[in-house]
Amino acid sequence: MFELAGIIILGILAQWIAWRIRVPAILPLILIGLGVGPVSAFFTKDGHKLIEPMIQDDGGIFPEKYLFAFVSLAIGIILFEGGLTLKRRELALVGPDILKLITIGSITTFFGAGLAAHYVVQLSWPISFLFASLIIVTGPTVIAPILQNVPLNRNVSAVLKWEGILIDPIGALVAVLVFEFIRSAQWGVELTTHVFASFFETLLLGLAIGAVAAYMLYLLIRAGHIPHYLLNVFTLALVLGVFVFSHWLAHESGLLSVVVMGMVLGNMDVPRLKEILSFKESLSVLLISILFIVLAANIDQSDIEIILNNWRPLALFAIIALVLRPLGVFLSTIGSGLQLREKLFVSWVGPRGIVAAGIASLFGITLVTESVPDAEYLTPLVFLVVLGTVLLNATTARVVARVLKVTLEGSSGVLLIGANAAARLIAKFLQDNNRHVVLVDNSESNVKKAREMGLEAFVANIYSEGLEEYFELLDMGYMIAMTSSPEINQYVVHKYQKIFGENGAFRLITPEELKHSPDGAPSHGLFSYTDDFLNFNEAARDYPTIHEAPAAAPEEMERLVRLATLSPKSVPLFIRTDTGSLETIPPRLDGIEARDGFSFVYLGKKLEFPSAHS
Repeated sequence: MFELAGIIILGILAQWIAWRIRVPAILPLILIGLGVGPVSAFFTKDGHKLIEPMIQDDGGIFPEKYLFAFVSLAIGIILFEGGLTLKRRELALVGPDILKLITIGSITTFFGAGLAAHYVVQLSWPISFLFASLIIVTGPTVIAPILQNVPLNRNVSAVLKWEGILIDPIGALVAVLVFEFIRSAQWGVELTTHVFASFFETLLLGLAIGAVAAYMLYLLIRAGHIPHYLLNVFTLALVLGVFVFSHWLAHESGLLSVVVMGMVLGNMDVPRLKEILSFKESLSVLLISILFIVLAANIDQSDIEIILNNWRPLALFAIIALVLRPLGVFLSTIGSGLQLREKLFVSWVGPRGIVAAGIASLFGITLVTESVPDAEYLTPLVFLVVLGTVLLNATTARVVARVLKVTLEGSSGVLLIGANAAARLIAKFLQDNNRHVVLVDNSESNVKKAREMGLEAFVANIYSEGLEEYFELLDMGYMIAMTSSPEINQYVVHKYQKIFGENGAFRLITPEELKHSPDGAPSHGLFSYTDDFLNFNEAARDYPTIHEAPAAAPEEMERLVRLATLSPKSVPLFIRTDTGSLETIPPRLDGIEARDGFSFVYLGKKLEFPSAHS
């Protein structure tokens, strides 16, 4: 009981430490796991670990087969949650590059690491290539903290995120393929044909079962057959059922099935999908915390001595991190749209994660018990690569990103809180003028209408969710609160102006503020200072069009703004400068600027402007 409670407490403590010092949680988790596991055996009186995950003669927590089952199911849930976060619109940014990275890049790493393990560490060929199959994966659990802590541009962020999640099941399947070769007694043509047939059977079944399960869950949710209070646990039960059923039909196809299920579900218009994702995120944090401590604690002193008493494992790590990763990235991105500095950064960031560590532990223990030559090297070498790459990338990613200039040069995106009719029209106008715009609303209907217009939008509860964790909002520099609730608008500006409003955080003025003169307008006010939410949406409902009128002088601009302000069905929006940029309209118009090339942008009924001489 004390060991189980200790693992959970230490795991959450490690997550908190990672949050405080802004590093991937896997780093403190592995260090704590090693500390209470093999390292602690050097200091205890009887030479035993403080925590022994697998039951031995002198104690332990899990029987061997149940430890394997727990690790497998936990990894499946983590991969499902990662699949939920994958969106087609992100793949459109750098889709071909990601496809080549998880194929050409993986092949390069697989053969390169296999050769290096054989000739540098002098492992047998089977163990060398099993090791290589395990370290081709990066991982969402280690990539995500880097993306959250380093403001990378959208191309680099999309490549690293998609590679980390998509390559996990691929790496697992390749590892299974090699594992089957190793455990077979003969290496003839018949065996090779059988193994590859099994591999493609696993691939096809995993894809089919995952897609069908996602669609079934979608239909059940849409039809209202799952009550709200059971939605999260029902989804969890279905994920576990899909994993086990797929694994029963084809060995190790469960990982692929749950990733495909998550990807399909995440790209469908599923009601309350964000609630499912939020629940899975919390569950994943707990499972990752337990897994890494358990797997690290399961390492023995002899495994550590393998690494410390020989220079060869360190040389192997250097080849993987400094030679094979860049080689794979550059081969994969030949002819791509990525710039040289972006390729260099992706080459530098290649941390390995939970799938590599988990499957290495599963296979390593199995092969050691079967007396396969050199199997004792598998787990410590994989953990060396995992810990080394995470430590290297977590401590240097920000500095390298700045040196290579792959951080966001300017946050020019626009975040609109509220996806009502007026907000959708304004977002469409901004998007048509080459601005990255994202709408957030708690109304699924409003979000659906926004997406039908080709806009990027998602459902979120402003009060209960942290918007700063959303990948879509990485480049937000302007924020506009346009909901029907003045309280929500004020709350959003107060909470998020430093995160998303570094260039400007604005909101609609309230009905009470309409009573004041422009001199008393709030500092965060936007658009018209004589129109509130009702005025905006009445204009958008009756005249859903945005117009522009040229204004070549300050007096002309002031006259146009005042005329639109006085019209009950027209609302001033922006001033377009001669460079094409859009600027907000100030409360006082006597100091307004305009010259040739300037224009006035407004929403609603088209106005008949009198000439300057009338």
